[in-house]
Formats: sequence, C-alpha cells, structure tokens
Amino acid sequence: MKVAAAFCLLSASCAFSVAAAQNVSGAQQDAGDGQAPLKLPRSFQMTWPTQQRDGQGSAEIPMDSWMYPALDRLHSLGFLDTGFLGLRPWTRLSVLHMLDHDENRISGSTTTAGFEAERIEQAIRRELEGDRFFTGAHAELDTVYTRFLGITNTPLNDSYHLGQTVYNDYGRPYQAGVNNVSGLSGRAEAGRFALAGRVEYQHAPAAQGYSAALGALLSEQVDFIPFNSVPQQDSLPVGPLATVNHVRVIEANLSYHALDHEISLGKTDHWWGPGQGGAFAWSTNADNIYAFGINRVEPLYIPLLHYLVGPIRYDFLIGSLQGHTAPNHPYVHAEKLSVHPTRNLEMGIERTVIWGGKAHEPVTLHTFLRSFFSVENTDHATKFSAKDPGARFSAFDFSYRLPFAREWLTLYTDSFAHDDINPVDAPRRAAIRPGLYLSHVPFAPKLDLRVEAASTDTVTSRSTHGSFYFYEAVQQQGTTNKGFLFTDAIGRENKGGQAWLTYRPSPSEQLQISYRGDKAAKDFIPGGTTQNQYKGDLVKRLSPDVSVHIAAQYETWKAPIYRTGNNTDLSAWGEITWYPHHLKQF
Repeated sequence: MKVAAAFCLLSASCAFSVAAAQNVSGAQQDAGDGQAPLKLPRSFQMTWPTQQRDGQGSAEIPMDSWMYPALDRLHSLGFLDTGFLGLRPWTRLSVLHMLDHDENRISGSTTTAGFEAERIEQAIRRELEGDRFFTGAHAELDTVYTRFLGITNTPLNDSYHLGQTVYNDYGRPYQAGVNNVSGLSGRAEAGRFALAGRVEYQHAPAAQGYSAALGALLSEQVDFIPFNSVPQQDSLPVGPLATVNHVRVIEANLSYHALDHEISLGKTDHWWGPGQGGAFAWSTNADNIYAFGINRVEPLYIPLLHYLVGPIRYDFLIGSLQGHTAPNHPYVHAEKLSVHPTRNLEMGIERTVIWGGKAHEPVTLHTFLRSFFSVENTDHATKFSAKDPGARFSAFDFSYRLPFAREWLTLYTDSFAHDDINPVDAPRRAAIRPGLYLSHVPFAPKLDLRVEAASTDTVTSRSTHGSFYFYEAVQQQGTTNKGFLFTDAIGRENKGGQAWLTYRPSPSEQLQISYRGDKAAKDFIPGGTTQNQYKGDLVKRLSPDVSVHIAAQYETWKAPIYRTGNNTDLSAWGEITWYPHHLKQF
C-alpha cells in the first residue's frame, strides 16, 4: 500500500512539481548568464548552466550505444552522481549535464579511478558536446550499419517458453543459417522539439519451427490457451517458419521538451533496471512498442522533501502490445519513480499493468484510470469481466556504491512481483536479479568484472507451470510484444547467472569474454530446460568514424520436450558501423 500511495502522490503532485521546476528556472534567470547554484542537500550541491535548462529538446541515446557501458563504469568509479542507472535511456543533453556536475571532481582527481574517469568523460564529451552549440533547427545522420549473424544447427528463439540464443536484441528475427540486419539512424532537433528514428532491413532464413504437437502441449498445458482455436501465436514459433525479409522501424519518436520533461509519441527504448543482463520492468529484449510517454529527464528537487529522498526522476508510458491473441490487442501502461537519497544510493519503484483486449474489456479513459489506481485483490468474477483492473506487476531496484570501496564496487539488485503491491512487501515471493560490478581490477585499470544472478522460480506455491511471473490468467501471453518478453529474458520459472570480464582499451572499445546459464523448472516445461552460453566479443574503432564488432558464441542446450540429448550451436557476428556525423542546419 505504501508503494501504491507513492504513485498516487506522484500523480497528484504533478502541478506542484511543475511549480517547483518553474521556481528553479526563475532563480537561475535571476542569476544572469553565469552559474546558478541550487540550495540542495550537502551530498548534492551542484550548479547548472542556465542556458541548458528547459529550453532545448534533445533526443534519447539508444540503449545499444557504446556510451552506456562507459557511463555505467564512470558511475562505479565514483562519479556520475546524478545519473539514474535504473531509469534509462538518457537524453544527449541530460548526459552532458551529468558530466558538468562532476567535471571539477574528475579533473581534480589524482587516483587511478580519476584517470579512468577522465578518459571516459572526454570521450563522451567529444560525442555529445556539439549539441550545445546548435540551438536552431538541425539534423544529423548518426549511424549506418550492417550485421551478419551466422548460426549453425538449431538455436532457441522462444523467450516465453524454452529460451533465447540471442537476447536483448530488440526482438530481431534469427534462425540457423545467415541472418542480416542493415539500417541507419538519425535525429533532428528544432528548439524544444526532437525527432529520432532508426529503420532497418531484417533477414532470417526459413526454419522448421516447433511441431504442431509441441505447440499444442505448450499452449494448452503451459499457457492454458486452446490451441485449436488459436493455432497461430507469436509467442509460439510453430513451423514451418517462412523466410523473413522485411523493413522494421526500431525507433521513431517525436518529443517536446517542457519543464525538464520530454513528452513523446512513437517508438523508443526503455531499460528500467540497473542490471546488464536483463531488466524486470522493461528491457530491449522485444521490439519497442508505439507509446505516449512523459519522461522527467532532469532531476527534480522538491522543497523540503529533497532532504529526505534527494533528487527524483520518473517516467511514464502507455501504448498497445502486438502479437497477443489471448486476448487480442491489449494495452499496457507503466510508471517508474526513482530517488537518490545519497550520492551513492539509488532506489526505484515501478508498476506495469496490461489491460483491455478484444472481447474482454474496452480500452478507454475510464478503464485506464481504474487500472492505474487499482490496489485491491480481484475476485474471479471481476477478473474475467469488463471491470478487470488488468494484469498488475511491480518492480523494485537499487544500486549502491559500497562503503570503503566507493570507486571499486557497486552492488545492485532488480526485483519483480506479481500479486503483491511491491517486491519489498513479500521478498520471498519476488523474482530477483542481484549483481556486483568491479569497476577496475588492481594493477589492471582497464579491466572490469561484473557478475549477476537471476531467478524467477520462487518458493511460493503459485510458482508452478510458469503461471506466476510474466504471465496472468486473463492476459495469457503476458509481458510479451510480438512474441518476445519485453521484461527480463531469463524467462518464466528460471534460475541462472551471468558474468562478464571486459578489457577496455578505450571507452568505445572492448575485448570481452562472458558466460550465461539458466535452467527452467520441470513443473514449468516438462523435463525442464538447461542453457549454457560462452561468448567472446571484440569492439574496435578502425577510425573515429568506423567501428567493427566481431563476436562468437558457443551454446549448449537441453530441452527434452523439443529435442532429445545435448544440443549445440555456434553463432558468429560480424558488424560494421559508420558514424558519419553529418550535421545540417536549417
């Protein structure tokens, strides 16, 4: 109830927040063209250049940009205090503001962490600094890229049931053989308006897919969907699967900047969690949805309250889900609120509700408000009626730079709940993804290590047949979009872990080896599943404008319900990206 009240408080205090933001802007204007100090808690004393605040729209940085691993490392090195790791993506100008806040600390540091931080700061500034100087209408072609992915033998591409060989990849299609994606991205900005887009051609070979018998078993015994009445489901790759050759819009987002918010319409990335391997609330594992969003892109300081919770950020989205047939065409809304009580601690709460759908209930303002404010348990009759508040999920996460190792170790955890107000209310029933990040290794400052565990197989009696997390009795295809989970790719009723050892010659380059493994419960998938992946990655800048990415992955998997014995596949990536940086002013 406390968490729900927090969301209601956030909704009810929007006018107060706007007024507070206007007061800050007014104070800055009174200070002239110089630096305007804000009266904040000691741990968050900062200054903001007045010409950057609330006057210019800015496009968001896509989640697969090289800048996020670099910024994540900068935070774990003891800097980037105003960065909210659990609430991304960030806009280009907001990242510059984060760097401005820490500029003096970074340049004045004489530690190993400080030297590494300075390398990162300079690289990010070279990428973004031009945004300050083009306040008129302008456009830029950001990237042109092509990627070939070759896969031997049969991969897994069913995150809702048996697992994924390629994950957190925007739901791109892939099969055994040669796959390709080729695309370009760009943006345009004019005053408070910003437009960002990415479009690509996608190719995947034909495949045998699941047999009708396996499809029927998974549909009826796991998802409880009558297979004969719904034989075609995006969440079940029943074959034969045709060759894929299509053009897909990955991102197409128009936003307007108002009082430190980006109000947007279209497709854009969301990653609501501090982990690298997955995010329970929202990730890039599925294709982005078309949505309306309100994103507080700059920290909010509410008078008096900021002494308790520090700066605040929040994000809201509402849009439709595709690929659902039980019921067809539901909608989803999600809200996240994050606070920074200290410079080393960040906490966030989130709520996702899937509601509506053909022959279930209409999607109207009335049903939206009912689902938004619903906090009560729902009986069976209401659940299957037009008064259903929807499938309600919630998340809680935190990240904390540990005492006595502030420049070295960051502990973080993402957690997820269903049928509870928040994971904090019932931790034993919560799915969890804890992690630990070592920003640099002694005597090897360019080397870092990250480890994460993940579990959606909790001790509750409800956690059987995959019917607890990412699933719901009415919304039977759960947190999926076009068949892929938009939540954590670990999937339903799974336990696993990941580890990454990364050498970074420069902030935009890496040599990485990693491991990922998970096991599905036998009461979810008859016979269970086991998946192990061993991967090597190389990202190299051939020049300031050209980058290559080469990777190889060896996978072993067992899924007796699908194929007997121990199955293996080998995947190889080859990608080249051109960063033209051709900016045109109008």
